[in-house]
Amino acid sequence: MSTIAAALVSILRKAGVRRIHGIVGDSLNAITEEIRKSGDIEWIHYRHEEAAAFAASAEAQLTGKLAVCAGSCGPGNLHLINGLYDAHRSMAPVLAIAAHIPSSEIGTGYFQETHPELVFRECSHYCEIISSGRQMPRVLQIAMQYAVGMRGVAVVGLSGDVAMEKIEWPQLEHDLAPIRASVRPCDTELQDLASLINQSARVTLLCGSGCAGAHAAILQLADKISAPVVHSLRGKEHVEHDNPFDVGMTGLIGHSSGYHAMRECDLLLMLGTDFPYKDWYPEDVKIVQVDIRPERLGRRCRLHQGLAGDVKETVTALLPLLEKKTDRGHLTKSMNRYAGSRERLEAHAKGKQGVQPIHPEYLTKLVSDTAVDNAIYTADVGAPTVWAARYLKMRREQRLIGSFNHGSMAAAMPMAIGAQLAFPGRQVIALCGDGGFSMLMGEILTIQQYNLPVKLVLYNNSSLGFVAMEMKVAGLPPFGTDLKNPNFARMATAMGMPGIRVENPEEIQPALSKAFAHPGPALIDVVVNPSELSLPPAINFKEAKGFSLYMLKQVLAGEGAEVWQTVSTNFLNK
Repeated sequence: MSTIAAALVSILRKAGVRRIHGIVGDSLNAITEEIRKSGDIEWIHYRHEEAAAFAASAEAQLTGKLAVCAGSCGPGNLHLINGLYDAHRSMAPVLAIAAHIPSSEIGTGYFQETHPELVFRECSHYCEIISSGRQMPRVLQIAMQYAVGMRGVAVVGLSGDVAMEKIEWPQLEHDLAPIRASVRPCDTELQDLASLINQSARVTLLCGSGCAGAHAAILQLADKISAPVVHSLRGKEHVEHDNPFDVGMTGLIGHSSGYHAMRECDLLLMLGTDFPYKDWYPEDVKIVQVDIRPERLGRRCRLHQGLAGDVKETVTALLPLLEKKTDRGHLTKSMNRYAGSRERLEAHAKGKQGVQPIHPEYLTKLVSDTAVDNAIYTADVGAPTVWAARYLKMRREQRLIGSFNHGSMAAAMPMAIGAQLAFPGRQVIALCGDGGFSMLMGEILTIQQYNLPVKLVLYNNSSLGFVAMEMKVAGLPPFGTDLKNPNFARMATAMGMPGIRVENPEEIQPALSKAFAHPGPALIDVVVNPSELSLPPAINFKEAKGFSLYMLKQVLAGEGAEVWQTVSTNFLNK
């Protein structure tokens, strides 16, 4: 005889789970006690359940394996939901254990009562309540198989009293089935695609996160058909490195070269990307999309052809069917434009001695130059993501993750925790905005408690900078975006970890070198320019009018000289 809680922990252990992220609570007592007794699964204690879910998301994204988080009944598991949305939208295999109120009280309006089976339905592939030992281990196994097989979130709800029920069979019926299927379009579809590519004069590739593991195949494809390679933000870590055909990103935080490479082609081949911004797709261009998830085909734009398949398998099967393109005019033009775009960007990434405040571009460039070859970066949304996208030069073994699909603040630090726990021997660098960092600031205590050697690089502009920029685009002066920050370096020092305050450009490199060499956690609090504007590569009339209106208001208020210089420089560089 065994309890449901004991069986659950045993099943997770046999499935390869090595840690559970969460916060303890009485409705979880039976499970956490079994974890304590097992010795094989580590319980990682956070200050906020949202951070636990973000950490599980990061672990799952980086390892490709099942990660687990848990929350106690009511508010405890509700706090998981934001991180679970992120995991689900990032295709991260995460199992969430949502503890429930006593089973006899369900439906009575009891203290802390919620309905997990309803709450988590939208951010999961599978969400069920275990109400009896007769459902074990089947429901748990089904949940895990959904998470791994469909690559997303599965949720199991379990009342504390039910977790202590005795069951006869604590063993897993069969092992968790790994998914290693080879999926590609049928031969007829591949022939049709090959004919289309062979007939097209100017082909551009748009590559996303589905290109993981397909780097060599994509380079062979780009070389054979003379195609520039544009990448999405989530595709950056997979296709940018060692890629002579890369012409940067497109979209709001991309490069003008990526934007034009898509606009000037006659065939756009989307590989493993669900790039969400429909206004950035070219008009009057044939578009073909290849994605492992067929339901994503044609969600953003009108397709000439949609194919379901793994990118590596599809491209490998396609290559022998293609004719070599000798006209490299489109590729050369796109690459030259990218070189010019990079030159202009690099011009902003220079630090002048004694000049304050620091350019965030310069800080990001130095982070990139100082990081080791297999560093893992996490980035907060907003300005840190912009600078990461433009100034981190990815290397083959480096990774870059963030809340890039869900777009949640405060993800960088908890994701760094999950990354460091999964890879204790690798350098983990969190690029934190001051708004995101302070939102879940308590997790710096989690880092300190477990002595995780995470390096926190804080972009301290005393503002919700990206939100302020969006207001300026609308022609409005920023409102409600100012942050009155402490000296974060002193705060970190008070908590027991090295904290370094940087206010001058010449101090950045010594600070990074010192912090990165430290064997434990460290925080670098860098005061950066709040007026640095991250403009998109294509500015329409409405946006330009908005900036002009904002600048007119600021100049009339006597505050616009410095900002106007930044805006005009950015516009000229487009």
